[in-house]
Amino acid sequence: MKSLQQKFSKFTLPQFFMDKGIYPFYHSLESGQDTEVYIRGKKVLMFGSNSYLGLTNHPRLIEAAELALRKYGTGASGSRLMNGNLDLHDELENKLAEFVGKPAVTVFSTGFQANIGTIPSLVGRNDYLLIDEKSHASIIEGCRLAFAKTLKYKHNDMASLEKTLQRTNPNEITLIVTDGVFSMEGDVAPLDKIVELADKYNASIMLDDAHGLGVMGEGGAGTASSFNLTHKTDVIMGTFSKSLASLGGFIASDKDTINYLKHHARSLIFSAGIPPASAATVLKALHIIQEEPERINRLWENTAYAKNCLLQENFEIGNSTTPIIPIFIGEDVKTYTIASVLLNNGMYVNPVVHPAVDKGKAILRFSLMATHTREQIDRAIDILVKSRAFIGKELVLNTI
Repeated sequence: MKSLQQKFSKFTLPQFFMDKGIYPFYHSLESGQDTEVYIRGKKVLMFGSNSYLGLTNHPRLIEAAELALRKYGTGASGSRLMNGNLDLHDELENKLAEFVGKPAVTVFSTGFQANIGTIPSLVGRNDYLLIDEKSHASIIEGCRLAFAKTLKYKHNDMASLEKTLQRTNPNEITLIVTDGVFSMEGDVAPLDKIVELADKYNASIMLDDAHGLGVMGEGGAGTASSFNLTHKTDVIMGTFSKSLASLGGFIASDKDTINYLKHHARSLIFSAGIPPASAATVLKALHIIQEEPERINRLWENTAYAKNCLLQENFEIGNSTTPIIPIFIGEDVKTYTIASVLLNNGMYVNPVVHPAVDKGKAILRFSLMATHTREQIDRAIDILVKSRAFIGKELVLNTI
């Protein structure tokens, strides 16, 4: 066996959990993302999706995708810099700029690519990147690709951020990069305080709003909008794979910054443009969000109802102020076990362990959709309550 294969043959942790019957990842869904899905031929409640507005199966989005397929075919067949730029991409960028409230937008193939292409393009060797210690993996990877010096500050800790800012050179570029909504525990960056510090130390701000777009702010315009600070947020990143029910990502900023990124962000200029069906789906999703504001209202009503139910049952749910609700379990194996118990009893949630969360603070990531019914939420809470007896029992797969 060659040394490369020998190295990877020693990675057997997934097989250990598979043998115990509690491997929690790569479940094969046999239906579309909805409030109920099919896994292994069984209908289960879905409380682990990022489809916050429940648009993934919307007939008008499917129709828009079908029409785009017939007109443009299945793919862009090249980078947007060269032959793969469609009029759909241009239309989408204009609509997104209007929706987010920025002068210009450029669209990437994924949200991950938006971050790993943009961050290294914005800063140089003598510059500084200041990131929250709980930043999304795509932010961390973007910083690794940059030549700038990366400094971490404590999660949502403004005293820590200020101390970190004091270590920077005021004559060089300093870019603060933070999630708007933190994707695992559902808390929100204190953007108002970050803006104050950025102004004080002449720093710029980049906001990863993957989980805020379509959820937070005026008409779903995002986290910066919810603080009324879009104009003070220099760069806003968003994705299409959550509320917008498709695949892709974007960066919104001033026209000069977007022009620069369109000619320097390597993950943009060396990747194919998003497929026509994906672009058409996002365009229709934006239209429906603006046409049906009650959809966002229902999401927040469901969130408030679910949180109240969980608190009444004495679940520890942390500081979330969004439709992402962490249910704290603690130890990794117990978290995997109870996630399996829940699935066996008709409910899917995401078990999240280190490094996505702190060691010893594993959670079940319970997330709401606008299309969940009260009856579905009640059933989910009931399953959670009945399954709680297994939290203290490792490697058990009983059915309630």
